[in-house]
This record gives sequence, structure tokens and C-alpha cells, in this order.
Amino acid sequence: MKKSVLIVGAGNGLSASLSRAFHARGNHMVLVARNTKKLTSLASEVNADMYSCDVSDASAVQLLFSDLVDYELDTVIYNPSYRARGNLVDLDVNEVQKAIQVCAYGGFLVAQQGVKKMLQSGGGNILFTGASASIKGFARSAPFAMGKFALRGLAQSMARELAPQNIHVAHFVIDGGILSVDKVEDGIGQDSFLDPDEIAKNYVHVANQSCSAWTWEIELRPWSERF
Repeated sequence: MKKSVLIVGAGNGLSASLSRAFHARGNHMVLVARNTKKLTSLASEVNADMYSCDVSDASAVQLLFSDLVDYELDTVIYNPSYRARGNLVDLDVNEVQKAIQVCAYGGFLVAQQGVKKMLQSGGGNILFTGASASIKGFARSAPFAMGKFALRGLAQSMARELAPQNIHVAHFVIDGGILSVDKVEDGIGQDSFLDPDEIAKNYVHVANQSCSAWTWEIELRPWSERF
């Protein structure tokens, strides 16, 4: 079997840095997104396999993992998110449902399937990408907060249940905006953002911790971010 790192919700931002960081350590990469066309260049760079999946669809997630039967998943990273903004009374209920499904329900579906494989192989890592909204709800952003709060709760419950079975579950609070090429080109101060490559180093570190000193949650923010 191929010992692999699976990144769900892959794209050209943080997940690209995660892909490069784990690939540099010799991991085989598997990238999942609804639209895999955007992953072509990255997949070629890190020699990754690509799969398409709607993470809010239980049958689609089951099908994805049936396609991964020949992979030994050392680490599963859940990275998707979806935002619906607006005054509470004006929010589109379908958009609210989608935000919760992508941010939280999809995390459960992917984690459940990943854990089933890891219980057979003897252990692994499940890593969730959270946000400032994981621990504080902002005005006009209730759907995102609901989804991210729920994802954090899922991570806590899983960590307590699965640690004795050698499955390390960790949640990352990304407290601030992530630097991108667009932001650099716009001349926005880089000190105001988190460097995605530096974030990725923390994921790699947590994924390789000894079980004698596991971290279940880590908060990352630029020095300029208030907390």
C-alpha cells in the first residue's frame, strides 16, 4: 500500500503549501477537490493523485474512500470551508445550510471514513483547518461561525475517543488572513497575514509528534493580529 497524505479541499492557497511541505518529507500526496482542473499544476509539482468529490454528499465521500482502498492514509487533512455573509434576517437558508454542510458535516463524513481506514492500519492523523470563527462569532457571519464551531467540537470529541487507538486528531485555529499572491500584488502589508508556508510547517510538526506529547489544538496568527 502507498503511505499517503490526503488533503481534502485542495487548492492553490494553504493546501498548496501543505502539499509541498508533506511531499518534501517523502509523503505520497492525494489531492481532493470538487474541481480538479485547478489542481493540475500543483499535482504535477508534488506528483500527487487527484480525485473529485463533493464533501457534503455522504455517498460521494464513501465513493471517494472506496477509490482509496490501495492507499494507507497516514494523514488526512480537512481544509474546505464555505462562507455565507449578511444580516441574520436576510440570510438565504440554502446558503446557511451549505456553509454548515461544507464546514462541519463534510468534516464528519471525511473523518469517519478516514478513521475506518486508520483503525485497520494501526493509526494515523486527522487534521482539521479551523479559523478565527472557530472560537468567536463575528457579526454578519453566523453561518461560518456555526460551521467552524461545529468542526472544532467534532475535533475535540474525536481526539478524546481516538487517542487510545493511536489516531491523533488535531484542530488548527488559523486566526487571521492568509497571504496570497493577489494580496502581495495589491501592495497590502505582508505583516498583516499568515505565511501559508509557515502554517504548513506547523501541520507537519503536529503530524509527526510522539504520542507522548500530542497537541490537540494549535492557534496560529500573525504578530499583528489581536486576540
